[in-house]
Amino acid sequence: MANILITGATGNIGEVLTAHLKKKHKLILVDIDFSESDKEIIEGTIKKELDLSVLDNWNGLLNGVDYVIQLAGDPSPDAEFYDSLLDLNYKIPHNLYLEASKSESIKRIIFASSIHAVDAYPQNVQVATNDPVRPADLYGVSKVYLEGLASHYAFTTGLESVGLRIGDFKGDDLPALATPDAMSNYLSGKDMCHLVDCCLTATLKEPFLLVNGISNNTFPRLDIDQARVDIGYQPQDNGFKLLGYFTKDE
Repeated sequence: MANILITGATGNIGEVLTAHLKKKHKLILVDIDFSESDKEIIEGTIKKELDLSVLDNWNGLLNGVDYVIQLAGDPSPDAEFYDSLLDLNYKIPHNLYLEASKSESIKRIIFASSIHAVDAYPQNVQVATNDPVRPADLYGVSKVYLEGLASHYAFTTGLESVGLRIGDFKGDDLPALATPDAMSNYLSGKDMCHLVDCCLTATLKEPFLLVNGISNNTFPRLDIDQARVDIGYQPQDNGFKLLGYFTKDE
């Protein structure tokens, strides 16, 4: 059992991971407001309502924490820099890494990056994590910043990080009229949980690793071979199969 702190815990991914991880780990959930959270999901966890863009709110927050799962931020591709990105997508990661680098207990940070960091590539191009970044919007730019920040601390202080370039997280559902792009980018809740489990237990060759996070889709927008090899990721779901289209078995 590990002590895991999840930032942005009330979001869609946060709730799915909370329900999964609390079965085996002690969870500290952090977000600005838990009033609308599913009470059954967050039952048995420690909850802290904090504005993490304020550096002073990090005082003592990481004491005894083994792993941090960084989900906090504005996920909107239309987000504006001064309206929300500066506080949520720049200050929060900055504060996290500043404090985690001084922690004696933190073993690893797992952070949510996004396909938006490379989404300006043509849709018929499969993108690997070693391809140059090509953000399609300012939200994607903020994820490129987060990847660079994590890499900086990894190689200058030894603070381990695994970044997940998440595709289109839909839990275990896809709209019946989902586009081919949505099916190519699909990441199920089950595969997301498995991916994070892999990130928690994998032995890293270097202190920083960036992997793509989508399901086992027939035509994958992101290349997940590195995730298979480096952390043992074996996704089971398929966005195309979910909607009844051809699969790799056919």
